[in-house]
Amino acid sequence: MSTSPTVDSNELRTLFAARLSTLYGAEVPAYRTLVEVSQDVNQRVVAREGAVAERLGSIDRVTAERHGAIRVGTPGELAQVARVFGALGMFPCGFYDLRDAAPAPVPVVSTAFRPLDRAELAANPFRVFTSVLVPEDRRFFDPDLETRLQGFLAGRELFPAELLTLADRAIEHGELSAADADRYLELAAASFALSAEPVDRAWYQELERISGVAADIGGVTTTHINHLTPRVLDIDDLYASMQARGIEMIDEIQGPPRWDGPDVLLRQTSFRALAEPRTFRDADGRISQGSLRVRFGEVEARGIALTPAGRERFDELVAAVDQRLVDDPDLSRAEVAPQVWSEGLPDTERELCLAGLGFFTFRVDDTGAGRPTPEQRAALERGDVAGLVRAGVLHPEPIVYEDFLPRSAAGIFASNLTDGGTVDADQGGAERDAGWMADVLGTPVNVPEEIYAEEASASLRAADQDLGRIIRTG
Repeated sequence: MSTSPTVDSNELRTLFAARLSTLYGAEVPAYRTLVEVSQDVNQRVVAREGAVAERLGSIDRVTAERHGAIRVGTPGELAQVARVFGALGMFPCGFYDLRDAAPAPVPVVSTAFRPLDRAELAANPFRVFTSVLVPEDRRFFDPDLETRLQGFLAGRELFPAELLTLADRAIEHGELSAADADRYLELAAASFALSAEPVDRAWYQELERISGVAADIGGVTTTHINHLTPRVLDIDDLYASMQARGIEMIDEIQGPPRWDGPDVLLRQTSFRALAEPRTFRDADGRISQGSLRVRFGEVEARGIALTPAGRERFDELVAAVDQRLVDDPDLSRAEVAPQVWSEGLPDTERELCLAGLGFFTFRVDDTGAGRPTPEQRAALERGDVAGLVRAGVLHPEPIVYEDFLPRSAAGIFASNLTDGGTVDADQGGAERDAGWMADVLGTPVNVPEEIYAEEASASLRAADQDLGRIIRTG
């Protein structure tokens, strides 16, 4: 695959993302259409907006960008996933509990494996949203079903020992030989391919009555790519363009609305899960044909990362939209949300920065470096970031949100399920948090906001050195 004597984690990640995209395109042909339409939309946006279109990422990065999603059943399987993705320079980031998420609870907790360093993200920003089932949660599974489910999961092997050995070697050395890299890619891709092994129909249906996601995880003996997501610069255009091609989309775009202010966080949508032919084993042992609807084509548009204060404001706006829809059911979310956003968020990037709601890096504006104005000199003496931005000494650059939203993930899942499943809210759940996941993985689960905050702080430290030179020469 590679002509280099060794393959480092960045190159391995790029190769794996490409191989997975080819695999998924062969399994789900509509995904190829989604990628094609995404690229058409991106070219239209670049032609229309020029350099502004690449403000949150170059067109080369956006075109290459993918995030995948997989689901596993046990803590042990999750720990193995961490090794497989660790070889690609991808680390757990964020903890997402979908068991209480609207509009439909899902019996999983999740993290995303992704590069953490900005340069590595620029090299290839592949991410995999990874969910693990919680059979101990009594809101979904009674003791008998939990016991049988745990027994089923204990009897399967998702990742061969050879793959895990190669992954550990890559983690230890930061690279693999070309031959080992080829073998790693072969084994890793095969581990996420859809299996042709017959599905136990009765067992799958029993789990499906609880949750379609539970059946997709615990009703089969393998895992697979649930969706693979390209990034698009105009998701509304993409949504309309897919419908124009006769592809059925879910009812609405998940996440923040389209409005006249800056894009924030993450917007997602998908085409509906397609009926895929599958082979089943019936109760009498006979093999029959059928289909399952578990995989779909998701697409995303990314915006500016929000600070904790910004996320708090975001949550308030989401709640306000929900309440207005309750108060007036005749309205649609697409009608209500843009108005709520315009009332509750600054309508420019600069004001979002000054309000402390978004994460930004900062660079010194060279236009006044040699001869600071009185306003700039005063701002330099005070040294506060907001004052330096207002005076034009510092220029803020938005930090792209690289992570996920639990409500949006649950919304996508729910929109693609044939049955909403069942939840007994009177029963107790099983405690799961980032600490639990860190113990399972043997490594901390990175906090997205801490990563963005450090990136912003690093840029200020660099700017501070430049500002010192400006003060001395002013």
